[in-house]
Amino acid sequence: MFLYLQTASLQYNVEYEEISIQKHEEMLYSTEHMYFSPQTIERLRSIQGMLDALKPEAEPQTVVLSGAAQPDVHVLVFAGSFNPPTNAHLALLQQARAFLPHHTTLYAAVSKRIIDKETVEYPTLLDRLDLLTHVLRVHIPDVGILLFNRGLYVEQAQALRAAFPQVARIFFLVGFDKIVQVFDPRYYTDRNASLRSLFHIAEMLVAPRGDAGEQELAALLRRPENAPFAHAVHALPLDAQYRHMSSTQIRLGERGNITGSVPPEVQQFMAQTRVYEQFTGGANGSEYYAERVRAIERLLTEG
Repeated sequence: MFLYLQTASLQYNVEYEEISIQKHEEMLYSTEHMYFSPQTIERLRSIQGMLDALKPEAEPQTVVLSGAAQPDVHVLVFAGSFNPPTNAHLALLQQARAFLPHHTTLYAAVSKRIIDKETVEYPTLLDRLDLLTHVLRVHIPDVGILLFNRGLYVEQAQALRAAFPQVARIFFLVGFDKIVQVFDPRYYTDRNASLRSLFHIAEMLVAPRGDAGEQELAALLRRPENAPFAHAVHALPLDAQYRHMSSTQIRLGERGNITGSVPPEVQQFMAQTRVYEQFTGGANGSEYYAERVRAIERLLTEG
């Protein structure tokens, strides 16, 4: 059985046919129209339920998205908006694996409250998580997904320690721009107290971003206000081809041919949903994607 939705008219047709789950997924991500199998609807409903249970006003919380492994001895968390997931995101996770202790469980992570990115509306968080799940399952299937109710790294570290007290070491994977943000006093009421709390719990694995690499990181850590925390910050090499790649460029259409910038699943999602046309001059892209959002909301509330 599968549900068929033609977004141009929002007319729903229900057809019944025995199709494999794999075929359902191919249809969802690779066709012009949108097809939602019962399995897809249940998956989206499960993700939405987990998101609804996370309250930003509550104490720092984290949950493992359904189907992902629980942490082993150590854990690495790569937090971001993944809007959209890029080849640089995948390369960072694969590179980090080579520099981590054995028995480290890797996660991509998304927060309901993302610092400095609250104005980004499309795709919805639900769509981003579903797409990220699909991309990771295809390219790095042993990487799971975590959800957080907070956006600050210190809060996420607290959530991880509370949820997984058995874990020996916690690592955050970040780019150079993020470690600059971590040390920026604008994000804290009491910077030093927050950083002491963060680095008591976690360590940072820092990859180059743009032209800023290991030398710039070393200079940042030599600053007197940052030096007390340098022992918990480690440089991660990254191939130069990924250093200038960003999700923002993809959304704004600044990279031209995106074939080398995003996985095929993301290319298909972008073509199918036209989600970023609102940023690149497509007059109807925003409404086209809005129809998808309304359709999913309707499907999730039915039955």
